[in-house]
Amino acid sequence: MDGLVLNEIRLTQERTTIGRRPSNNVVIDNLAVSSEHAVIVTILNDSFLEDLDSTNGTLINGQPVTKHFLQDNDVIELGKYKLKYLSEKGKYNAYADYEKDAMPRPDQVPGAAPVKGDGLAGAEPAPAAPVFENLPAIGPASIQILNGPNAGRELPLTKSLTTLGRPGSQVAVITLRPQAYFITHVEGPGYPRVNGKTLGEEPHRLNNHDVFELSGTKMEFFFK
Repeated sequence: MDGLVLNEIRLTQERTTIGRRPSNNVVIDNLAVSSEHAVIVTILNDSFLEDLDSTNGTLINGQPVTKHFLQDNDVIELGKYKLKYLSEKGKYNAYADYEKDAMPRPDQVPGAAPVKGDGLAGAEPAPAAPVFENLPAIGPASIQILNGPNAGRELPLTKSLTTLGRPGSQVAVITLRPQAYFITHVEGPGYPRVNGKTLGEEPHRLNNHDVFELSGTKMEFFFK
């Protein structure tokens, strides 16, 4: 507020609500802020913000948003107040850059040789097989890219949350729950399509060999 840091809040729970009402996790006592203005949803080291139909709206980096995948140093504006999102992901998730890329480049896909400056695949050995952590009883799963330059490549779902898409364009997440994997729209005007059907706001359970489309790229979900 006016260049002064008033508070610092660690995102230690799944839902962090922001608003004027005292029951919110982050209380901003200002008439420009709605009673329940916005919520930050955090899954592992990833967070996204959703405006809760507030009266004056929510801006991120000066742009109005309804849902936004948060990146390091994003500035959230509610009235005269600004909240800066600071990510500590680099400390905890060495796999983050691999997960973050919407449509993984060949040098980010297990088993694919790195691409050299001349565009030819190098001869370096493939990386070690990924380690699957905290997987449900149904077992590990992967995504196979079906079109585009990376067609045929696989992205193992080795974490509880995998982010797909490009921030500012279209972002979705695949989350691992005790007995299933779910895909959820996070950001962008277009929603993912699963088996030709456009998804809504609610998480959609993925079944074996479901085909979904994100930013023009088709991918198949399957169990290993």
